[in-house]
Amino acid sequence: MSESVDATQKLVLNRLRRAHGQLNAVIAAIENGGKCRDVVIQLAAVSSALDKAGFQIISTAMQKCITDEQDESDPMTVKDLEKLFMALA
Repeated sequence: MSESVDATQKLVLNRLRRAHGQLNAVIAAIENGGKCRDVVIQLAAVSSALDKAGFQIISTAMQKCITDEQDESDPMTVKDLEKLFMALA
């Protein structure tokens, strides 16, 4: 695994961990009768973090497909990548 993939994975994992923490805060706020505004703001932060992680994963897959066409570890067509990208829309 290359250093850039490792760095990208670290960024994605950090985003997902942050989203996990934010989601836990949303759940706790709902369970404890938190203010609607605070819950929605936290939920929006979770959603944004998940979207960014998803886009980063797809971006990495696109770069990998473009730079290493011989890599058969996770073969994807352009159509496959487009479907993944649109799933986040």
